[in-house]
Amino acid sequence: MYDYDFFVIGAGSGGVRASRMAATYGAKVGLAEDYRVGGTCVIRGCVPKKLFVYASEYSAHFRDAVGFGWSEGNHDFDWKTLKANKDKEIDRLEGLYGKNLDNHKVEIIKARAKLLDKHTIELTDEGGSRTVTADKILIATGAWPSYPDIPGIEYAISSNEVFEFDELPKKITVVGGGYIAVEMAGIFNGLGVETALLYRGEEILRGFDLEIRTKLRDEMVKKGIDVRIHHDVDEILKNGDKYILRLSDGNEMATDCVLYATGRQANSRNIGLEELGVEMKENGDIIVDDYYRTNVDNIFAVGDVTGGMQLTPIAIKEGAALAATQFNNKPTFVNYDNIPTAIFSQPPIGTVGLSEEEAREKYGDDLKVYRSEYKSMKFTLAGRDERSLIKLLVDGETDKVVGAHMIGPDSAEIIQGIAIALKVGATKAQFDDTVAVHPSSAEEFVLMK
Repeated sequence: MYDYDFFVIGAGSGGVRASRMAATYGAKVGLAEDYRVGGTCVIRGCVPKKLFVYASEYSAHFRDAVGFGWSEGNHDFDWKTLKANKDKEIDRLEGLYGKNLDNHKVEIIKARAKLLDKHTIELTDEGGSRTVTADKILIATGAWPSYPDIPGIEYAISSNEVFEFDELPKKITVVGGGYIAVEMAGIFNGLGVETALLYRGEEILRGFDLEIRTKLRDEMVKKGIDVRIHHDVDEILKNGDKYILRLSDGNEMATDCVLYATGRQANSRNIGLEELGVEMKENGDIIVDDYYRTNVDNIFAVGDVTGGMQLTPIAIKEGAALAATQFNNKPTFVNYDNIPTAIFSQPPIGTVGLSEEEAREKYGDDLKVYRSEYKSMKFTLAGRDERSLIKLLVDGETDKVVGAHMIGPDSAEIIQGIAIALKVGATKAQFDDTVAVHPSSAEEFVLMK
């Protein structure tokens, strides 16, 4: 007899959903977390990031308002107020997560967990260590920012730390070109920080549609961000209260803060997996089958720790699928086709399905590309120099829409509905047959010829 039917290590999105659903199906569940309930998304990721995005957009909104008849005013920004209000909201959300787990009779254990064998977990907190046993164990420990091995890297911070600044730096340099990097660059630029973004590749947002990527870089530069592609940092030097970056092109640049957003690695080390022989990739990603089982038959893993798409909704779906499979006698797996995602850059991006590059490789000459570039009505009176871009990619043989991409205001809200259409296999003819909502940006998706 084990202490728990199901024991979860990690109280992020995937772990919380799996534990709650397993308890709903009647399992006795324990959940260990050594930091805060909610994981990266709630505590130091999606949620505080989006709040900061909202805050940073007001500087542009104030300028836009003049064209609509509002008088100019003195809009001073106070970082401490934003941080305090953010902290209050994160505390509220963490409390709701804990209450929800309590309501489902999931036992939350604030301790660091380590596997001693396939059924035994060591729990360590300030009071010492103890062991518990479980029939089935889930690893849902997420991922952690990774850094390159260069001299002076100890002076850099990650996106984890930016939410806890006591004061805003006057100048910040973001290193990286993924969605976290471009989002952070937009936030700090909007808050009045002199911002640079360095990326070693040919174009930011590798893996997304190339035209959308190029469009975003152009718009970021218009907003005053110093975006440099084909640039990397060879060394970081500290000079008083500033940092000197020695760049790959032989030049140097000074900055007050160096933020690295160059990827995240699975948080799978030093929790007993290696000793148990759990198969992992060289980078630490845990290898699982379609039902999230590792090569050790009672140990499972979901979310970022498996190296899949690092998206909160994916971890949630995986956690729910695992619980249904193991505790509700309903084998369930996640369909990863046509997963929509949003990048809260400025301007934001919404995307689902294949990029144009992927679609051309798959469909060749049968691919039809529809695009619309326009100025949002919101910016006509404002006089803002920003244009939106929408693309639809269609398999000419079947008329099926295989990709949809948008950069511009409300992209994230709009792409969710478009994703449903792609999920059910909508055709371009069906898009065309849909009555437009006018005047809106979303109507462009049903008006392209």
